[in-house]
Amino acid sequence: MSKAQYSAELPRAVLDIDAAMKLIEPILHRVKTGDETELIKLAQEFDGVAPQSIRVPPSAISAALNTLDPKVRTALELSIERVRKVHTDQIRSDKTTTVVEGGTVTEKWIPVDRVGLYVPGGQAVYPSSVIMNVVPAQIAKVSSIAVASPPQKDFGGLPHPTILAACALLGITEVFAVGGAQAIALFAYGMDGVCEKCDLVTGPGNIYVAAAKRALRGVIGIDSEAGPTEIAILADSSAIAADVAADLISQAEHDVMAAAVLVTDSIELMQGVNAELKKRVAATKHSDRITSALTSIQSAIVLVDDMSQGIDVVNAYAAEHLEIQTKNSHHDAAKIRNAGAVFIGRFSPVSLGDYSAGSNHVLPTGGCACHSSGLSVQTFLRGLHFIEYSQSAFSDLVPTVVTLANSEDLPAHGEAMTARLENL
Repeated sequence: MSKAQYSAELPRAVLDIDAAMKLIEPILHRVKTGDETELIKLAQEFDGVAPQSIRVPPSAISAALNTLDPKVRTALELSIERVRKVHTDQIRSDKTTTVVEGGTVTEKWIPVDRVGLYVPGGQAVYPSSVIMNVVPAQIAKVSSIAVASPPQKDFGGLPHPTILAACALLGITEVFAVGGAQAIALFAYGMDGVCEKCDLVTGPGNIYVAAAKRALRGVIGIDSEAGPTEIAILADSSAIAADVAADLISQAEHDVMAAAVLVTDSIELMQGVNAELKKRVAATKHSDRITSALTSIQSAIVLVDDMSQGIDVVNAYAAEHLEIQTKNSHHDAAKIRNAGAVFIGRFSPVSLGDYSAGSNHVLPTGGCACHSSGLSVQTFLRGLHFIEYSQSAFSDLVPTVVTLANSEDLPAHGEAMTARLENL
């Protein structure tokens, strides 16, 4: 089959972004035209709590770190260290190309001035997403960083304290108790006395966050329209059914819309995984949510003729997370072109990447990995060209530019060249 034919056959969640965009239109308008009182009303409507202030007081951020479980703090610090190590190697260096003697083009990598980083709340707590967003922005030397996360009823309208503690560990002091589409709108439009307009918004979220990003793209830069999480596992008869089942469950735990797909050429493994799923799903904490995700349209076991076809299938699927659990995992991984991140071998599960492998877990979903990359230092940088030609290098190029300008019927372009020859 062709890539398009495989894509058409493979399971995907049905996400009606267009409908979500219509639903969020009034929210975006309310934020654009309103003040902090409007944001508090939106929090009451959607989060069931009215924060005393949208801007989180610095004292609350410090208190969250002071009361953080020491084991959680140590784990977060280790994750920060590893993510920082990997992302430091992504720093881009300036490069000057001498096109001709006296003519140079220098490419410089300039960070955006200000970013808004979104950290989701709801069914789970994501201090790891604070790390994944903040660390590359800091390494890129973004000078102004703000974080938004939904207010929580259980914490008096503040974001979850573990999220605030992660911000404190990273030195982030500008944090807003606002979630969903209204958070993206706040960053995009800014609000007098509350939040300065941002240039770029990054971070994962639900369908309404994705819809807001799509609606406001152009008003603000975005990383991607990251939707519900997904895992694909390419496995042959050498894989251990318990491992595969546990990894499918781990991502299904996120959301009822999460996708879990096994691609295998082994009927024996397929049967073993199904048996393990029955046993393990019933025994895990969020079994109802996981069951819903695993039995919905977006999750399936795909039986292929051999690993060659399996590789074609996973390249067509372009999963956010792709595990390779095969006899020749390194060899097979080298053939992967489309995935947000690739996890090679039995001891590299997606859970490592979610927290402490050093890689970034903000990754393209919904098949977007065929054209988009995960969050990185590069996300926060722009390549600017600085052009400088001497008089002699300029003069040598005048006839060429004039010829091309006239060929495009843009003679004034050529005249901008020849005008300089009049006063040499």
